[in-house]
Amino acid sequence: MKVEGKRYALLLAARDSDYVKKVYGGYFNVFVAAFGEEGERWDLYRVVDGDFPDMNDLHNYDGFVVSGSPYDAYGNDYWILKLCFLLQTLDAMEKKVLGICFGHQVLCRALGGKVGKAYTGWDIGLRKVRIVKDLPPCSFLEDMEEIPPFLSIIECHQDEVWEVPLGAEVIAFSDKTGVEMFTIGDHIMGIQGHPEYTKDILCNLIDRLLNNDAIERGFAEEAKLTLQMAEPDRKCWEKICRTFLKGA
Repeated sequence: MKVEGKRYALLLAARDSDYVKKVYGGYFNVFVAAFGEEGERWDLYRVVDGDFPDMNDLHNYDGFVVSGSPYDAYGNDYWILKLCFLLQTLDAMEKKVLGICFGHQVLCRALGGKVGKAYTGWDIGLRKVRIVKDLPPCSFLEDMEEIPPFLSIIECHQDEVWEVPLGAEVIAFSDKTGVEMFTIGDHIMGIQGHPEYTKDILCNLIDRLLNNDAIERGFAEEAKLTLQMAEPDRKCWEKICRTFLKGA
């Protein structure tokens, strides 16, 4: 009898940029390369375009990943409200859900927390975050070998979590953002940064933000400089995310 591998769904809340399509074949491939493993099945749902999994099919999945997005997690677009309802359903089912950037924020909102514009403005570039391992009952962190107390991650956001949901634990913070990561039990985890991003993806995004007058040139150059000076701890972040998603 053939044993099927685990099955995951990417809830894509952003449209593929021309650069990511050309170089990586789309964000779906970026996420699967970062978090997927051989033998697994990954399905893509472009929730930003109204494409959602069938509610009757949710039990067939072992986990879900919610991507970043240029949209506001506190917005009232129909697809965002529908996504909130889906996330509430997955929480009630105690399905594994990993939220990245916008996904981190909308997960927080859906489960009763508060999100909004970051009080200190944009955060773009490389940022060191402090991991707080000894507070929450996160068995997936305990099962991992040594995690450094500080990890560098690529950031690109102007919104943030103001207040985590009831029962949530903040497990990482930085000098810029008070909630860099949060968990609820062993089935919900949000990460404000982008563990899946490569430096070239962010550089291209910075150029697009600059061309759209979303950020100033000096700020863009400073953000790119942080990427030249150090490397994100991608392997460690990928391990954290995979361990969370695949954990028992």
